[in-house]
Amino acid sequence: MSQMLQSMFIFEPTTAVPAPITVLGLDCGRPRDLAGLPAYARSLVLEADVICGGRALLEELTGQRCPPDHHPDREHDSAATTDVAAAAPQGTPLSGAAAAALPSLDAAAAPPPVLTARLLPLTTPLENVLARLSQLRAMGERVLVLADGDPLLFGIGATLVRLLGEEAVRLLPAVSSLQQACARLALPWHKVICLSLHGRDDLGPLNAAAGKNAPLCVLTDARTTPDVLARHLLDRGVDWFDAHVFERMGAPDEAVHHLSMAAAAGRNFGPACTLILTPREASRRPCLGLNSEELAVERGLISKKPVRAAALALLRIAPRHVVWDIGAGSGAVALEAAVLAHEGRVVAVERSAGRAMSIQENRRRFGVAILDVRLGEAPECLPALPDPQRVFIGGGLSGEDGEDILGHVCHRLPVGGRVVASCVLLETLCLCRRFFERLGWPVEIEQIAAAEGRPLGGDVHLAAMNPVFLLAAQKPEPGAPAPVRAV
Repeated sequence: MSQMLQSMFIFEPTTAVPAPITVLGLDCGRPRDLAGLPAYARSLVLEADVICGGRALLEELTGQRCPPDHHPDREHDSAATTDVAAAAPQGTPLSGAAAAALPSLDAAAAPPPVLTARLLPLTTPLENVLARLSQLRAMGERVLVLADGDPLLFGIGATLVRLLGEEAVRLLPAVSSLQQACARLALPWHKVICLSLHGRDDLGPLNAAAGKNAPLCVLTDARTTPDVLARHLLDRGVDWFDAHVFERMGAPDEAVHHLSMAAAAGRNFGPACTLILTPREASRRPCLGLNSEELAVERGLISKKPVRAAALALLRIAPRHVVWDIGAGSGAVALEAAVLAHEGRVVAVERSAGRAMSIQENRRRFGVAILDVRLGEAPECLPALPDPQRVFIGGGLSGEDGEDILGHVCHRLPVGGRVVASCVLLETLCLCRRFFERLGWPVEIEQIAAAEGRPLGGDVHLAAMNPVFLLAAQKPEPGAPAPVRAV
């Protein structure tokens, strides 16, 4: 966060320590109007000076529509940042149904309860609204923030604590959608991996979690509905889950569906579902040292096992790394890299449509959800890829674009990032070595000259494989001495 944005949360201290902002979780399994709240929550609502929350929660609480969204970033629109009272009139009466449902010792004499709090819809940009809440707290206002379920489960609670500090926030959780769904399934929720895809385009966390042999809980939105996610996973060979979809959980028109992945992919679900995926069988994951017979291979274009083993050792892949495999062929290196980068992402780049289809088929066979396949020419297709920490180049360096590919890779790698190039031709090895010498990067060069046993005359003989050179380079710190190892 920039210094200017951080300064929005700093105010002159007052003589008394202001009360913390209260974040109140609301149970999705009960009404959210004032009559449906438990007594402690009702007291907080009635005592608050300012109530902030999503538009839907505020409307459920008051039984009235919230005013249109404000955009505090616009030059002449200051209503949401300078005058919270403009968001809603002070003294908002409850709807007739909510007021009638409240218990009273003397219904004839007791007036209907009135919300005296001003309402502040939680809109974007979020930082502006939170800065306003912090300012109101510093002024001595009693600030209440409404949240769904547990505010610390992908909710506003974590953001408030991060920006304002633990001492400035009091958290009162309710039962979360994760707990509600797991209770329906008699599923211990401490064993569940929970993900939120609300407002997120990146399905990488879902892909990584799909290979962990654990139940998953996914909080979806209008773009990442359960049917979209089921089709996405099935396309990558992930078919070992059963899907349990909870639509409008806790509402009168709640719907629960228990489906296979294929059946879920064929349905149309609404937004804001809770999706539980329970493994029906163990996930299929490749192991290191794949045999060519296990893979779809076009015209024998596959790196030999000894070369793959040495290349992966030189790459030094960690679990959360993003790995590129350029000139991926059948995708054997990419598949084995995915075993090591099992919480990260692997991207296989291949210019041949036929070979790209082979990689997709191999991904499906082994259910490697974290493997992305990109059909395109390097270096033209590389700018669209996520920044890597490790890059394997299995082909394409012998052409006229060889140095351009190396240049783009080196530019995108972070300090400490590693690239390994597989070179069959001496000319390609020399090109790579000269390139990294000019950059001053330290390099390692290994020759892999292996042989494999084959039957011959009732015995076994060793058939030599074509030798392959592997050149590994690591991006140094700026200005650091980087001697090149002599060859």
